[in-house]
Amino acid sequence: MSVETLFADAQLLVVAKPAGLLSVPGRGEDKQDCLVSRLHADRPDALVVHRLDMATSGLMVFARDPATQAALGRAFAERRVFKRYVAVVGGRPDTGDIDDEGWSVIALPLVADWPRRPLQKVDHAAGKASTTRWRALAHDPATDTTRVELEPLTGRTHQLRVHLLAIGHPILGDALYGDAAGAPRLLLHARSLAFAHPSTGQALRFDHEAPF
Repeated sequence: MSVETLFADAQLLVVAKPAGLLSVPGRGEDKQDCLVSRLHADRPDALVVHRLDMATSGLMVFARDPATQAALGRAFAERRVFKRYVAVVGGRPDTGDIDDEGWSVIALPLVADWPRRPLQKVDHAAGKASTTRWRALAHDPATDTTRVELEPLTGRTHQLRVHLLAIGHPILGDALYGDAAGAPRLLLHARSLAFAHPSTGQALRFDHEAPF
């Protein structure tokens, strides 16, 4: 299956990952089909920079040479990459304190839940600082669900899923942390990605609407 490509030049690729597809190969012969292997069919120079969970869809950037891979990796590590997600959660979250643009903040430290890995959990003693901005986009009273926009200010494993679960509003279709029966897939999509081009410095922004 071909991969939807939003941008390609000599240094990088921006593509849309479908839900249910691994970003990189997993352990075992049955986990070799993944986004990077599909990219390699046409673009064998594609190099991994970051990942999305298997159940999450949306935008990913790949480098096409080691120098660009290193530069993009630094940009992610230094939080110079703008990321926005959209999700659908159960109920109607309490916004609490909001800023002038309607954003609320979840600041809860996260750590691996070792007996149940790969799950993560909130741990105020041992967890790493983790911050997510979120705002409600629309509430559906018929289903009592809310579409939310999410901006992770840190990049912890499963951060968005655990933070929303922690405030009592898990993402629909989350087989790991919530109720998989709530939707046919995890309703989480990486909608927007923006960063400076590693070679030219040009500001790049990409948007891809959620398929739900």
